[in-house]
Amino acid sequence: MIMGAAGSTVYYNLKLRHPTLDMPIIDYDLALLMQPMLMLGISIGVTFNVIFADWMVTVLLIVLFIFTSTKAFFKGLDAWKKETILKKEAARRLEANAGASHDVAYKPLPGDPNSRAQEDIEPVVSLIENVYWKELGLLVLVWLAFLGLQIAKNKTSTCSTVYWVLNLLQIPASVGVSLYEAASLYSGRRKIASNGSDGGEWKLHQLILYSCLGILAGIVGGLLGVGGGSILGPLFLELGIPPQVSSATSTFAMTFSSSMSAVEYYLLDRFPVPYAMYFVCLATVAAFIGQHVVTRLIVTLGRASIIIFILAFIIFVSAISLGGVGISNMIGKITRHEYMGFENLCNYDG
Repeated sequence: MIMGAAGSTVYYNLKLRHPTLDMPIIDYDLALLMQPMLMLGISIGVTFNVIFADWMVTVLLIVLFIFTSTKAFFKGLDAWKKETILKKEAARRLEANAGASHDVAYKPLPGDPNSRAQEDIEPVVSLIENVYWKELGLLVLVWLAFLGLQIAKNKTSTCSTVYWVLNLLQIPASVGVSLYEAASLYSGRRKIASNGSDGGEWKLHQLILYSCLGILAGIVGGLLGVGGGSILGPLFLELGIPPQVSSATSTFAMTFSSSMSAVEYYLLDRFPVPYAMYFVCLATVAAFIGQHVVTRLIVTLGRASIIIFILAFIIFVSAISLGGVGISNMIGKITRHEYMGFENLCNYDG
């Protein structure tokens, strides 16, 4: 379901431009830094899903999602207040200069005085022109490398020497690409400019921290089966990335991670194909509709912070619904006196 929604949303976003800057709405440099580590974390998280008891996963999901949704909600409030201040200031300037209407055109946060005016930027361009093909190619190569390793791993005995060698090969496949991007950011050859600044100087500890957060998001995504986007979205907002770009970039990364998570669960015989395909189709249609509705709301109300509130709401509802199902299953196992401890990965037969 997540893979279908993410895929359709990415297709919609591939032709869109940044709300205030002359660049795609998807920040490919940010994705290139985080996505390979996210993929590595996904692989670790799926393994943990096999080992951990269901009640442990349920508790982690509830705690993490409630914390993340609360954090995103307060971030949305902060963005809403800033938008209100900017709209009032713009209205006063227009009134003072030309006695114009109080209906002020919306300019998304953060405003960049050196960027071109929003009306001068074409919001939708050709997909071929708008995609950074080199960065996309590197991400696809990482995905294919992980896919090959997962297929090869599935043909070996669990916990055999070859099995662990194939697991370890995921490290250079992911770390190599992220290290390349991190070195480029550190040296200044590349920059993450989607937050409206010049990209700034990246410190070594920052790059290490964000890479580790990418792994952590992947572990959580693989463990809970959520793709990691619910972690990356709030994280990107904390980095000062505009809500539209944060949503587009985290969804872009989530397409790779959720699809790989689906592949791994399929190889573990934990992926009911007919059931999953039904929700993929449903989520794909819903995502297309949601994109149009949210875009219209932003234009009508003049507030990109709506995206943050929607993100917080979805994460909170997920915590309640998925947590409720998990608690129900947990009560059933307690009633039936079933084993609820750790599982042995080496004895797992799907």
